Amino acid sequence: MRKVVATARSRGTLLIAIKISKNDQFQVYFKSISENIDTSSASGKLIFQIFCVLAEHERNVLIERTNAGLKSARARGKNGGRPKGMSEKYKKIAPLVKTSYESKNIPIEQIMKAFNIGSKTTFYKIIKS
Repeated sequence: MRKVVATARSRGTLLIAIKISKNDQFQVYFKSISENIDTSSASGKLIFQIFCVLAEHERNVLIERTNAGLKSARARGKNGGRPKGMSEKYKKIAPLVKTSYESKNIPIEQIMKAFNIGSKTTFYKIIKS
């Protein structure tokens, strides 16, 4: 049961309903401590399924609102997310970094330190540009 509850927290209410339905053949039931829900009875199953449907509806409404908000923002010319490409700082130093790298005399870590480049990923982005 702990696995089912943990899975429900991470993946949503619908999954816990499916897991409990599948476990019905093994006579595994859900009994809530705080609410009056016990899936071993017919009325308990009904209440549990109603809560699952309401939770799924709430999630779908949230998704619809989020998508409508994103669509509205795009219509106003707002694009979310991180800007594409390199910052101006890295564009300025890119030729020097490439020259240093292509000379093969200076280790990558030293080049990164000299040009104040924080990560190897950024370093290789500069090299590829």
